[in-house]
Amino acid sequence: MASATAGKLSREEFRRQKDLDAARKAGTAPAALDEEGKPINPHIPQYISQAPWYLDTGAPSLSHQRRPDDDRSVNKLDNWYDRGAKAGPAAKKYRKGACENCGAMTHKKLDCLERPRRRGAKFTNKDIQADEIIQDVAAGYDAKRDRWNGYDPAEHRKIYDEYAAIEVARQKLREEEIDNQTTTDLAAVRKVAKAGKAEGKEGDPDFGSSDEEDADEDKYADAADAVGQKLDAKTRITVRNLRIREDTAKYLINLDPESAYYDPKTRSMRDAPVKNMPAEEAVFAGDNFFRYSGEAPDMQELQLFAWQAAARGNEVHLNANPTQGELLHQEFKQRKEQLKDTNKVSILAKYGGAEYLESAPRELLQGQTENYVEYSRGGQVVKGRERAKAKSKYLEDVHTNNHTAVWGSWYDAATSTWGFACCHSTVHLSYCAGKAGIAATKASSAQQLLSSTSMPPPSAPVESDKGKTVSRDHDREETAPAIHQNYSKKRVGEGDVKIDKERLAEAMNDEKKRKQRAQEDGDRVGQKRKKLTTEVGTHEVTEEQLEAYRMTRRMAEDPMANYVDDEDS
Repeated sequence: MASATAGKLSREEFRRQKDLDAARKAGTAPAALDEEGKPINPHIPQYISQAPWYLDTGAPSLSHQRRPDDDRSVNKLDNWYDRGAKAGPAAKKYRKGACENCGAMTHKKLDCLERPRRRGAKFTNKDIQADEIIQDVAAGYDAKRDRWNGYDPAEHRKIYDEYAAIEVARQKLREEEIDNQTTTDLAAVRKVAKAGKAEGKEGDPDFGSSDEEDADEDKYADAADAVGQKLDAKTRITVRNLRIREDTAKYLINLDPESAYYDPKTRSMRDAPVKNMPAEEAVFAGDNFFRYSGEAPDMQELQLFAWQAAARGNEVHLNANPTQGELLHQEFKQRKEQLKDTNKVSILAKYGGAEYLESAPRELLQGQTENYVEYSRGGQVVKGRERAKAKSKYLEDVHTNNHTAVWGSWYDAATSTWGFACCHSTVHLSYCAGKAGIAATKASSAQQLLSSTSMPPPSAPVESDKGKTVSRDHDREETAPAIHQNYSKKRVGEGDVKIDKERLAEAMNDEKKRKQRAQEDGDRVGQKRKKLTTEVGTHEVTEEQLEAYRMTRRMAEDPMANYVDDEDS
């Protein structure tokens, strides 16, 4: 595979190139050779074998896919010059072309790093600096951007040794001051004593050197503290106020990336870095442990009380007057406890229930009992105490008003009502009548009434209103269909209806009389109407009465309901 040549191929050249590539892949033509004489695999894809435009040499090659071996691939991080190195002794006289300020030949006056002189070395020929060693260091991409390039780590050792020596000397001086009891306050006392002696007390040779002065020196020395340190002169122990270098940083306790999250900006780690370890034994238990331990919760409650009090109009500010806020908070907690006790006593006095506040027996709290119970694998009680039946929140097995059965234990299919099984009463708050109530319920049922009317009594003549004698048998034969119609399960107005014309005319007259009576009494339509009893004394609506009501009612949706013909009137 050859790289793309410069320029655009003609159609004939492109066809010849495709044929050559196909022949090389088939093995009939020799493979292309690179610049080293090595054959190039013809099956290499074009996007690999074709060189980019800035590396294209015009000949078949795969050098653009190999790592270059020239000086550009060498790591230049270790190649650096010696900073500040001087090239031999300095010159005695100023040389032409040298720096006018210091006299060195390696730079000009604008690039000189020496202190600007009032009169440069060009005019004075004095203090001429030596030339610097300039090295031509070809830094790579990483070397030019490395901020620590050329730094010698051994130089930090010198700084560390210097600070360590200063710390040792300071510690030794501090121990000598403690042993000799010489402090700044003691030196001030001695100055005062010398000043008093110089004012005219030279005659007393023992002034300023008595035993009392030595005692004062000891007192001042014991009470004095070193500057910047918390020093106890009696125990001679120095306590560091800052974190020492030996303390392990919290993010180094557990290096697992899945452990507690560490925020480098605030230097906080809320969770414990090591799980499944007691907080008392852990080196660091997390910031939340300190946040919710000690006096931190009390401080949060105090701050919350101050905010709530300020929201209610009270002048409480924790930062402006912390003492006032603390006193008010203590008073608030005392009043809250007193109010809680008062409410508890008042509720118990009103409703009772003090016996439920007593603690349960120790056997029940600890889950121990003397009752032996043996269970099976399925949870069934095999031996010992039987399992208690589950009960609902409602009252169960409670019999009132002398009943021996509960409400809802009997159902009357004729009236679709529930009642008591002991007396067949359908009234919830009724008194139990026992077997007599069952007999009375059966006697008053509709089936009993139908069976009683099926046995006709002896016939006797009855004189009608018109003076005609009508037998009771004939009357009973006429009323039997009406009674059967009243107590039948078929609804009124449904199915095949047989209407008697005479009864319909009587029902029409009764309906007209009822409407006239309603108009005279001023009753509104829709009020409770009086029930019209039939001549046989039925209490149900007959088909004739329903038909009369339909024929005489006012049809509000009829457009001719309010029409009146004046000509006919």
